[in-house]
Amino acid sequence: MNIYTTLPSGEQVVQELPWRWKVQGRIFLIGGLGFMFDAWDVTLNGVLIPLLSKHWSLSAGDVAWVGTSNLIGMALGAFAWGTIADTMGRKKAFTATLLVFSLFTVLGASAPDIVWFCIFRFLAGFGLGGCIPVDYALVGEFTPRRQRGRVLTAMDGWWPIGAALCGFVSAGLVALFADWRLTMLVMVLPALLVFWVRRSVPESPLFLIHQGRRDEAARIIDQLVKDTGADPRPYSLPEPQDAPSLSAGSAWQQLRRVWQYDWKITTAAWSLFFSILLVYYLSLTWMPRILIGAGFEDYKAFVTTASMAAVGLLGVVVSALLVEWAGRKWILAITGPLSALTLVIVAVVVGIPSAAVFWLLAFGFVVQVAIPVLYAYVSELYPTELRGSGFGWASTFSRIGAGFGPLVFAQYFWPEFGLANSFALAGALVLASVLWMAFLAPETRQKSLA
Repeated sequence: MNIYTTLPSGEQVVQELPWRWKVQGRIFLIGGLGFMFDAWDVTLNGVLIPLLSKHWSLSAGDVAWVGTSNLIGMALGAFAWGTIADTMGRKKAFTATLLVFSLFTVLGASAPDIVWFCIFRFLAGFGLGGCIPVDYALVGEFTPRRQRGRVLTAMDGWWPIGAALCGFVSAGLVALFADWRLTMLVMVLPALLVFWVRRSVPESPLFLIHQGRRDEAARIIDQLVKDTGADPRPYSLPEPQDAPSLSAGSAWQQLRRVWQYDWKITTAAWSLFFSILLVYYLSLTWMPRILIGAGFEDYKAFVTTASMAAVGLLGVVVSALLVEWAGRKWILAITGPLSALTLVIVAVVVGIPSAAVFWLLAFGFVVQVAIPVLYAYVSELYPTELRGSGFGWASTFSRIGAGFGPLVFAQYFWPEFGLANSFALAGALVLASVLWMAFLAPETRQKSLA
C-alpha cells in the first residue's frame, strides 16, 4: 500500500467511515455495559449505607467510609487503567477491569466486619475505576467524527440504566430477603459475562498507529472499511515513533505530559469533573439516608433514588440531541449550575414527600443532561496519545472529590451548615468551574481527534 504524505491518514479513514450498528455500534454496546456496572456499583453505596448502619450499628461518620473506600479505589483505578490503556493498549485494559471488579465484589459480600468490607470495596472500585476512561477512549476512537458527539454522549445513557437497576433490584431484594449481601452478589455473574464478551473487541487502530504498530493498525483499518461497506482507498500511516511503555513511573510521566499539553485545558477538565460529579455523587451516596430520615421507608427511599436515576435516561436523550447543535460548552454552562440549584431545592422541601420526589426527578433529569456532555467533551480535549490518561486523571480527581466529599459532607458540613447550604456550597464550585471553562477551554464540536 502506498504511504505518500498527500494521502489521507489512517486516523482520517477511521473517523470518516459510515456508522454501522454491527461494527461501531457493537463496540458502543459492549463498552456501555461496563459503564452500566460502574453506575450500578456507585449507586450501591447509597443502598449499603443505611443497610450496613443497621447491620453493624455504625455512626454516620463510620458508614461514610463505605462510599469513600469504593470511590477512592475508583480514583486510583482511573489513572492506573488510563495509563495502561495508553501504554499497553485499550483492549487489555478494557477486558481486565470487570474481572478485577467481580473478584473483589464477591469477597466484599463475604466480609466479616466493616474494615474488611471497606478494603474489598476499595479493591473492587480499583478494578471498576478504569471502565469510564478506557471505555470512552476506545469507543471514541472507533466512532466516525460526524457521530462522535452523539455516540459519546449516548454512552452515558448506560449510567441511568445501571443506577436505576441497582435501586430497583436492591429494593426488591431488601423487601423479599432483607440481606445486603445479595445486593452485591446479584451483579457479579452478568459482569463476568460482559468480561468474556469484551475479549472479542479489536484493539483501537488509533492506539496502534501511535504505538508504531503499523501492520496491525492497517489490518484493523482494512477490516473496518470492509465491514462498514466503505469504498477502499489508499491511506498513509506515520513512521514508528518512540511510544510510551508501562512502568512504575509511567502514570506520573503521563500526568506530567497531560499538564504540559495545556494547563488551562487540564484545569478546566479537572474542575468540571470534580464539581459536577461531586454534586451527583453526594445525591447518590446520601439521598437514600436523607429520605429515610425524612420519613420514607427503606424500600421507598431506594425506589425514589432509583427513579431519580431512571429519569436521567431522558436527560441523556436530550443531551444527545443537543450536543452537536448547541456545542459542549453551552450545555455544560447551563445544566451544571442548574443541577446544583435543583438539589438545593430538594433539601429545602425534603419534608414534603410529593415536592421532594418532584424536585429529585428534576435533578435526575438535568444532571444527566450535563454529565454525558462532560464525558464527551473531556474525551475530545486531548490527542490520541494522551486521551486515556487525560480522561483518566480527570476522572481520578473527580473520584477523590466524590470519595472524600460525602465523608466531609456527613461529618462536618451537613451538621454545621445544614443540608441546603451544604449543597449550595457544592453548587458554587460548579459555577466557578463553568466560568473557567467558558473563558479558557476550547469548543470541540466536529473537531478531529488526531
